[in-house]
Amino acid sequence: MKRWILVFATAASMFSLTGCGYNDFQRLDEKSKAAWSEVLNQYQRRADLIPNIVATVKGEANFEQDTLTKVIEARSKATSIQATPELINNPEAFNKFQQAQGELSSALSRLMVVAEKYPDLKANQAFRDLRVTLDGTENRITVARNEYIGTVQAYNVLARSFPTNITAKIFSYPLKPNFTVQNEAQISQPPQVDFSATPAAPATPAGNK
Repeated sequence: MKRWILVFATAASMFSLTGCGYNDFQRLDEKSKAAWSEVLNQYQRRADLIPNIVATVKGEANFEQDTLTKVIEARSKATSIQATPELINNPEAFNKFQQAQGELSSALSRLMVVAEKYPDLKANQAFRDLRVTLDGTENRITVARNEYIGTVQAYNVLARSFPTNITAKIFSYPLKPNFTVQNEAQISQPPQVDFSATPAAPATPAGNK
């Protein structure tokens, strides 16, 4: 009799946990961690490209040093943050991380805009190849970030809904931070550079006609 009571209690407990979303929390928590890891992989891929981009740009005479300095500083700041899996459960740390990545995106965008002023740099095949790779990486970041956003949205809806919100409190499943609308608009667009554009010819002084 005791054995059957134990079996019944175990089955009832499992049913209760399933009905209250416990298994869903397990699944979405792991999925969000995996999605976050992919976001970090793509950000690291971008960070690894920057030294080569900077080295190539430095070869251009009279290039704006302030622009290069801002890219180097932004990369240093972004890579100095220890982006562990636990970061996605810490809103303050998460916001600090995404702000640093946004600043790096802005600095890179500025670098590419300034590069338009240097025809020799635009014609440099190594720079062009790096630019194509950077564009592809920015697109991968967008895809990875969107996957993370969708997963966290599903997780947070589960954590807020009844009766699964009770399960979230009992088993300590807090809401996860997500990318803000402002940040998403800021960093979702890869730098737009048209290498086919022909620089305007310098004006001819009137006295030389």
